[in-house]
Amino acid sequence: MDAQFQLISWMALAALAGAALGWLLDRLSLGRLRRLALRTESHIDDAVISAFNGMLPFWCGLIGIHLAMRSAGSGEAWIAPMGRVMLMFAVFTICLVAARVSASWIRNSTSGLGGGTATASILGIIARVLIFSVGALIVLHDLGISIAPMVTALGVGGLAVALALQDTLSNLFAGLQLIASRQVNVGDYVKLESGEEGYLTDITWRNTTIRALPNHMIVVPNAKLASSIVQNHQLPDAEVAVLVQVGVSYDSDLDHVEKVTIATAGQVLRRLQPTLKDFDPFIRYHTFAESSIGFSVILRAAEFTERFQLMHEFIKALHQKYREEGIVIPYPIRTVKMDVSKHTEA
Repeated sequence: MDAQFQLISWMALAALAGAALGWLLDRLSLGRLRRLALRTESHIDDAVISAFNGMLPFWCGLIGIHLAMRSAGSGEAWIAPMGRVMLMFAVFTICLVAARVSASWIRNSTSGLGGGTATASILGIIARVLIFSVGALIVLHDLGISIAPMVTALGVGGLAVALALQDTLSNLFAGLQLIASRQVNVGDYVKLESGEEGYLTDITWRNTTIRALPNHMIVVPNAKLASSIVQNHQLPDAEVAVLVQVGVSYDSDLDHVEKVTIATAGQVLRRLQPTLKDFDPFIRYHTFAESSIGFSVILRAAEFTERFQLMHEFIKALHQKYREEGIVIPYPIRTVKMDVSKHTEA
């Protein structure tokens, strides 16, 4: 009894010593690596280092217990089962770190416009399931449990489940197809053929969620999204043309109108879209309307939703500039010509 108590005490002491050593390594080595990772542009190294948070003390503690058990030999009957329990904990924590790293890698690989912060949750779920499944197989092998009968049973049962969950599996594979095609990404501004539009926020194992501009969520089954016509306003790039329709009086000097309009558009564009330095706005006359000559002003916005503010500010500035320059935007009018001579003869 005294020997068993001494062994347990020695194992507890070894665990505490290992945990203290792990804590020291975490503070020194990982702390320095974190500072170095912050200097790089990539987010993956930060994520990998963060995945090891709290793991070094735990692993070093397990190593301490393992060394204490090896020094004691195999005289105690409870040592072998305890070794298996420790293996289970070790495998679980390693799988947890691998799941964190894979989730970070997926987030940076499949992100849309969120600067590496947005990702499809379906990929993270699949990655975690695969990693923990491998860990479970390792534990089962150590316990001496044959996995061949389990695989056979899963194959037969999987067929029955697949038949019962056809719609769910259809949405699952449709979601994977959407991600693999890279025609829509999390963070993109999309518009469906049914009229719904907004930012694509997530692709889960069954649904795709879209956040509309009025700040409500639109939930679309993956299979329906994969088979519908989708306008992606972020591809091939996020920049979009912005057309503003304007009409001026027939008495206007069109060259002067063009000069004033382009100058005003350029001022507004440089103020609101400073990143678009290489684009110069222009106009195109296109219509002899009933009361005005119509033309389009072509601007450009860095992103689809920024066009609203751009149009707002441009219309205000153009209206003010036309008033200063004496350029008339006519009211809708209609000229009626009457033959006065016929009425006079009568």
